[in-house]
Amino acid sequence: MKLDIDIIKAPIDKHIDEFDKQFKQSMKSSVPLLDIITRYIVKRKGKQIRPMFVFFSAELCGGINETTYRAATLIELLHTATLVHDDVVDDSNERRGLFSINALWKNKIAVLVGDFLLSRGLLVAVDNSDFELLKIVSNSVREMSEGELLQIEKARNLDIEEKIYFEIIRKKTATLIASCCACGAESAGASKEVVEKMYRFGEATGIAFQLKDDLFDYEKSAEIGKPHGIDIKEQKMTLPLIYMLRVMKYSDRKRVINIVKNHSDNPDKVAEVISMVNQSGGIPYTKQKMLEYQQSALDILLDFPESSTRESLENLVKYIVERNK
Repeated sequence: MKLDIDIIKAPIDKHIDEFDKQFKQSMKSSVPLLDIITRYIVKRKGKQIRPMFVFFSAELCGGINETTYRAATLIELLHTATLVHDDVVDDSNERRGLFSINALWKNKIAVLVGDFLLSRGLLVAVDNSDFELLKIVSNSVREMSEGELLQIEKARNLDIEEKIYFEIIRKKTATLIASCCACGAESAGASKEVVEKMYRFGEATGIAFQLKDDLFDYEKSAEIGKPHGIDIKEQKMTLPLIYMLRVMKYSDRKRVINIVKNHSDNPDKVAEVISMVNQSGGIPYTKQKMLEYQQSALDILLDFPESSTRESLENLVKYIVERNK
């Protein structure tokens, strides 16, 4: 049965609606330009998977309360700040099909808006003495920055080993979902051991999430009928490519690295690399790893009593690896 994100979210719809109100309120400013930009940011909201993890984790670990709403708001503010800054760093003009902040208002304003969102997130926590939540999320922001820098360092020579790759995605992607789950548990008054367990659950889920994203680059798109190849064009090393480079002979590996380094803007060359990856066994290998991390996350949930909330979290983890975009 195909999983639908709206059906999974249904049990916490009222909490998500209340969170939306608090999130919007948290960004209000007396500066008219800031208000215009933050209203634009709110329009770009996606599937709301991060707040879903916060609320389901809180429900699983004791119950949703006012602290849970602040936890979700804190995470969303800090995450949004990192996205605004990322678009500046990457010189990206689009996010979720809409113009990025830097594309519409230029880099200087985008950086300042990111700083404003960061400060609002910090104040949401500090004003309410939510220091444990702040500690969890601040650690995630630090790890995300380290992951990005590690990826940049390694991408120069395209020499990322699988072990380093998993460290990068653990820091860049998984740590944010981990902090959602840990903050949800913390907001519900869970013990330190349970908070750490929920962090590990989120981390395993986040790694599976990133591996699914890796696969999209090599699978045919329903819209254009061919693989995206975006990661190759951006010279990003993902697991299917890392696996292929590991198993192929030296001369072929040298050729692929040359294409990625020097011809990543050539559609035919990119298509050639995609075809080679598909033939190398890199796709099934990545799928296997993705399913292993998914199972690790599901196994952690088995430590909790059976309930509708646990089932919702299980379905959310399954959705992560079954989604088509």
